[in-house]
Amino acid sequence: MAYRSLQGILERAGLITPAQFRDWTAAWRSAVEGGGTETQLAFFARESGISEEQFLQKLAQALDWPYVEISRQSIEADIRKRVSTKVAFQFSALPIREEAGVLQVATHNPFDPAMQAAVQFDARGPVQYVLSTRNDIEKALKKYYGVGAETLDEMSEDEPMELIVGDDREITGDDQDASVIKFVNQVVWEAFKERATDIHFEPSEDELRIRYRIDGILHQTPLPPQIKRYQAALISRIKVMAGMNIAEKRLPQDGRINVRIKGEEIDIRVSTVPTVWGESVSLRLLTRGKIFFGLEKLGFAHDEDEAIREIIVKPHGIFLVTGPTGSGKSTTLYAFLSTINSVTKRIITIEEPVEYELKGINQIPVRSEIGLTFAVGLRHILRQDPNVIMVGEVRDLETAEIAIRASLTGHLVFSTLHTNDAPSAFTRLIDMGIEPFLVASSVEAVMAQRLVRTICPHCKVPQKVDHDYLVRIGFPEHEIASTTFLKGVGCEECRQLGYQGRTGIHELLVVGEAIRPLVMNRAPASDIAQAAKAQGMRTLREDGWRKVKAGVTTLEEVLRVTQTEEHVRSLVSDPGKVRS
Repeated sequence: MAYRSLQGILERAGLITPAQFRDWTAAWRSAVEGGGTETQLAFFARESGISEEQFLQKLAQALDWPYVEISRQSIEADIRKRVSTKVAFQFSALPIREEAGVLQVATHNPFDPAMQAAVQFDARGPVQYVLSTRNDIEKALKKYYGVGAETLDEMSEDEPMELIVGDDREITGDDQDASVIKFVNQVVWEAFKERATDIHFEPSEDELRIRYRIDGILHQTPLPPQIKRYQAALISRIKVMAGMNIAEKRLPQDGRINVRIKGEEIDIRVSTVPTVWGESVSLRLLTRGKIFFGLEKLGFAHDEDEAIREIIVKPHGIFLVTGPTGSGKSTTLYAFLSTINSVTKRIITIEEPVEYELKGINQIPVRSEIGLTFAVGLRHILRQDPNVIMVGEVRDLETAEIAIRASLTGHLVFSTLHTNDAPSAFTRLIDMGIEPFLVASSVEAVMAQRLVRTICPHCKVPQKVDHDYLVRIGFPEHEIASTTFLKGVGCEECRQLGYQGRTGIHELLVVGEAIRPLVMNRAPASDIAQAAKAQGMRTLREDGWRKVKAGVTTLEEVLRVTQTEEHVRSLVSDPGKVRS
């Protein structure tokens, strides 16, 4: 498309004036000379002040070309093969259908001669271009071709060998191993963009599956069909990055990778375990800086926030945070430490592993292979003159005994425990073998917590819920009429899930005079819970209802994390209970 014809088309579409075309073209060229990669059309769309979708719709009308929403299209595999993976990804050019022998290709930059030549060469026949936004095209490319498809397409057709590592070997952009590196980087980059906390490489007999955990829920990511052939090379690459032994495939290994993405430092914890079909690899992404929430960011109610702030400045005692793996216990403990961290307090932690480095705090990593366990480390910490101690987890009697005696001798101790609710923490410690009077004397508070997904703010709509069902699940009946229940219908911002981000629901049990005698007399957790409720404790579900009333989360989310599996199945099997 010639210079003047592009200007003429844009002017005819009412998108630009001659003066604007001249000024914007000069500005775009200056940006490109400075290293910018934005296309001229995309630059014009941004300068025009309207969305790319509106800009391209007007352009399509002027060209008398179709404008398509690719998310509503179903593209057959035979059509996708008409344009090579490399060309499709390089130019964001997606073949979508064929009509009367003419291949329709979606593009957001139809005036690129290199794109036109590459598509024409692959299609080997007439091509009709249709317009769509770059975002829609890229999402469709990922959906239909899979993450990293353009990288795997660069590899040779031969069966790949193991990743070769050596200081004397130069890896170039054309090497197969370089393509493996690009693919692994692409997977990590996609996970970062999607806000994933974990990446799982899971081999089976006939496929290699990659899943991301986003907001606590696993999602399978689309992959190129040939990915299984490169399983060994990909896993070897990850092990090299993590400093593991790539020759050892029979034993589990742990490693760590430090990377920087868009200016953020990411710590990636890597774990491999041998399976029947190869090594399964799990990557935990830990973003430095995002962990340091203030207490006000963790979703506490006003009265809970005040109570917690009083407890975490006490000179001694134990504060336990309980919940299953992945319920945010470590985040909460780090928030406590960050809140009280000062030059007047010596804070020492022992963790497995040290997930985030906190400035001004002495953090010790557990290393069981050399005998540095929680109990051993904790015993030596007490000789280091600490004011505050954090123990990553109370797992055994020895660790529990030392932690309790530390609290009774003038230290404030934070730790975690695996129990379903706050009252069960006392019976758990006693079952470990701790004397009840020591538990009653040392524990100042126990907080159980769960993480619930928050409703996407971009697609939040009212939700109608059956009154009888609300009563049956325990929602406060006197508040039903005044509550507007909300849900997310799904949009581009939340990947059609209806949720975006997470927050905590909590059950804070502050040990008072009514609780201590029950603990000393080995009362069951149900009696302790009843006494705690009488003195004002909200259960996890009751705190969940508070978040529902505030429009933060949904009934389904609260039930998912607080109900038994049978209740959740009942909810899913009866769609009449919760309806749009």
